[in-house]
Amino acid sequence: MSRTGTVERVTNETSVKVYIDIDGPTGMVDVDTGVGFFDHMLNQLGKHGSMDLKVHAEGDLHIDAHHTLEDTSIALGTAFSQALGDKQGIRRYADATVPLDEALARAVVDLSGRPYVVHEEPGDMAPMIGPSYPTSMTRHIFESFATNARITTHVSVLRAARPGQRPDAHHVVEAQFKAFARALKGACELDGRGGVPSTKGVL
Repeated sequence: MSRTGTVERVTNETSVKVYIDIDGPTGMVDVDTGVGFFDHMLNQLGKHGSMDLKVHAEGDLHIDAHHTLEDTSIALGTAFSQALGDKQGIRRYADATVPLDEALARAVVDLSGRPYVVHEEPGDMAPMIGPSYPTSMTRHIFESFATNARITTHVSVLRAARPGQRPDAHHVVEAQFKAFARALKGACELDGRGGVPSTKGVL
C-alpha cells in the first residue's frame, strides 16, 4: 500500500505545497522555499530518510524567514502523519547518531501519536546561517513538524566543536537534520509482524 501524503497550506503569510512518499525508493527531493539553507536541510531529510519529497513554498521573506519555515514544517508534519496512515506494522521507535566532521548529533523518535519535543543544542552558535536562516528556528522547525506529525522527538547535539572553538552552526544543524532523517526512516520501516505496536491497539 502506498504511504503518501499531500498537503496544501495557504495563509495570509505563506503558500505551501507538500508531497511526501515515505517509501520513496531513491530519496528524490524537489524543494524550493526561498530559504537556501532550509532547502539544503530538506534535501537531507529526503535523501537520508529515503523519502520522495516535493516542497514548494512562497512566503513573506521580505519580513523574515519565520513564517515560511514554520508553515512549511507544519505542512510537512501533516503530510507525514497522513502518509503513515494507521501505522500498521511499523517499528515505531528508532534512533540515529550522525557525525558531520567535528559535530555529532543524535535523534530519537517515537511515532506515538503524542507530540512532544526535546531539543538540545549549544547556545553560542552564530545567529544566522547564510543570508536568511536564523539558527534559532531549528528548534521551532522540529516542534512544528513533530506537533503536526504527532510524534515524540528528541534531538540532541552531543558534540558541537573542537575544544576552545566556537561551533560551526552549519555543521551542527545539518548533523541534527541528518540524524532526524535516519531516525524517521527506521521508525517508519515495517517489521513484518503486522498490527499496531502498542498495547493500546492504536497510535
